[in-house]
Amino acid sequence: MTKTYTPAEPIWCAGCGDFGVQGAIEGAIAQLAIPKHDIIIMAGIGCSGTLQNNVGTYGYHALHGRVLPTSTGVAYANPELTVIAVGGDGDAFAIGAGHFIHTVKRNPNFVYIVMNNSVYGLTKGQDSPTMDAGAAHGIDATRLALSIPGASFIARGFSRWSRQLQELTVAAMEHVRAGRGFAFLEVLSPCVTYHDTYVTWEGMLENLDDDPTYDPTDLAAAFARGVALEAQGRMPAGVIFRSDGGAGRKIPPAMALQDIDPARHIDRYNDIMSSYAV
Repeated sequence: MTKTYTPAEPIWCAGCGDFGVQGAIEGAIAQLAIPKHDIIIMAGIGCSGTLQNNVGTYGYHALHGRVLPTSTGVAYANPELTVIAVGGDGDAFAIGAGHFIHTVKRNPNFVYIVMNNSVYGLTKGQDSPTMDAGAAHGIDATRLALSIPGASFIARGFSRWSRQLQELTVAAMEHVRAGRGFAFLEVLSPCVTYHDTYVTWEGMLENLDDDPTYDPTDLAAAFARGVALEAQGRMPAGVIFRSDGGAGRKIPPAMALQDIDPARHIDRYNDIMSSYAV
């Protein structure tokens, strides 16, 4: 028995950057003409974690900090689904930081979109791990991902740059649908209530997609460009790195998705049971 749910209205404040992310996801789904029943949106906690309520695909709200292992399980269990994980910077780089490192390393086949606003907006604006606060430098998630062996797609978008954000979302989904592995898209998504950084961040961004000399397949150059831009008080946007290699771990389809006739295996079953006899 199934039940169809009508997508909800977003709960976000007017002007929240997460509206831009939702628009990019919906636009990418339409552009690629993917049936919504072939997509599942896996959500973390916080304001961004409600996005899966708003789009008419399958959806699942994971535990705090656990959207990546949960999404990995879904991607392995049903490789036919396009899995899009979404979450915030606190969910990704505080309680979920260990999962982020090992997910990049394993390179499973799904998209991960992190809406970074540098605060915990749902709990009244405390600093997240990506916040620059005096002498404490925030985590640069794209450079962290670049440093991990196994990285295959790393990009950064800005929620105000809607056209490019949809293009990046399409590129991430195409990477996954081609079986090339984990696609990480960080989106600078300002919190207008507690940390309104629209003007500041827009002035700091250098769009690599506009640079014809930039080669996103050169890992060392991608890392060096990020370091150089940080020294100038700037940061890269666009496709920062991509590899056309395949997803990391190959496993057969889950048993529930195979056409299994128990009667055909009864002899093997009896042999296994007999081996435990004492």
